[in-house]
Amino acid sequence: MKKFNQETGIVLPLDRANVDTDFIIPKQFLKSIKRSGFGVNLFDEHRYLDKGEPDADNSKRPLNPDFVLNQPRYAGASVLLARDNFGCGSSREHAPWALDDYGFRAILAPSYADIFFNNCFKNGLLPIVLPRDVIDALFDEVEANPGYSLTIDLPAQEIRKPDGTVLNFEVDSFRKQCLVEGLDDIGITLQDSDKIREFESQWRTTAPWYFTTP
Repeated sequence: MKKFNQETGIVLPLDRANVDTDFIIPKQFLKSIKRSGFGVNLFDEHRYLDKGEPDADNSKRPLNPDFVLNQPRYAGASVLLARDNFGCGSSREHAPWALDDYGFRAILAPSYADIFFNNCFKNGLLPIVLPRDVIDALFDEVEANPGYSLTIDLPAQEIRKPDGTVLNFEVDSFRKQCLVEGLDDIGITLQDSDKIREFESQWRTTAPWYFTTP
């Protein structure tokens, strides 16, 4: 999993509440479990003017010029600004995969669906909860300032705005450590690989019949 320490990036505003996981990555793209290749189909039903299908040549599909992701001023955005209850709906882990594969590293919203919120941390994506009035102000600032960017400092738990204003945010200490060190569930387990090997070695001596081939 990618480490997250500090990210400075353009902010993309998705001004819509209750964005569900089917909005983020439609169901027809859930066949793969590779965790990669989903970025081109992020927000597919709103990003393109035709219906997307797996393995389609997305470079030839007509883009929706009115959708925020396709507006040139937000090209290369790595911070997603969202509204209430982001990531609701089904529990598909493909949603954070698609956001990450596109290039987003952090999300700012007043609230998230619980399963999506947890899945973000397991996949190197930082979901930050901010008060609704702060989110409202950020939407206004992004709209008024093309190229608006934020610096998100996870170790310091700070968001630094272009004018130097600092916004603080809360994050669970264990989740923070995992993101800073780039540890997913498998990485956490492998930290104890020496103990695991020691246990297996002892178990082979204690119960050798478990390791014999009939």
